[in-house]
Amino acid sequence: MAEPESAESSLADKIDGLFRAVRRPNREQYSHEEVARACREATGDSFSATYLWQLRTGRRDNPTKRHLEALARFFDVPVAYFFDGDQGAAIARELELLAALRDAGVRSVALRAVNLSPESVGTISDLIDVIARREQGGPERGPERASEQDGAERGGPGRGGG
Repeated sequence: MAEPESAESSLADKIDGLFRAVRRPNREQYSHEEVARACREATGDSFSATYLWQLRTGRRDNPTKRHLEALARFFDVPVAYFFDGDQGAAIARELELLAALRDAGVRSVALRAVNLSPESVGTISDLIDVIARREQGGPERGPERASEQDGAERGGPGRGGG
């Protein structure tokens, strides 16, 4: 999964993030032509697929406010996503979660964890951390060791820190 976007994300990163996260009902990405057509219809302004591609890849970076409003309307995000660094970063995190939940395996794990106790969710989180470190080639800790250290960091009851 990609890193969440920072408050300082470029316009191109933000537009690309919208294309990656917001999909058609069949889960395919929207084409530049589809989005450009919707933006043309919304604004009445010139808005080509090439122009949109240039914005998305950073080759152009100074769209009109009306163009950004049309993009925000198409992707169903507040226009502040483009202008407000903190709100944009928060929306980017939500979009990242949306993209992750499209994966059936991730969705299945999340849905099955809903009714678990906080301690059980913490254990699952610890196991995911151990597996992620293993897959990334980082130093491995056993689940018991990870739980003790993470519990101490979190200071949670029943987690080695309380």
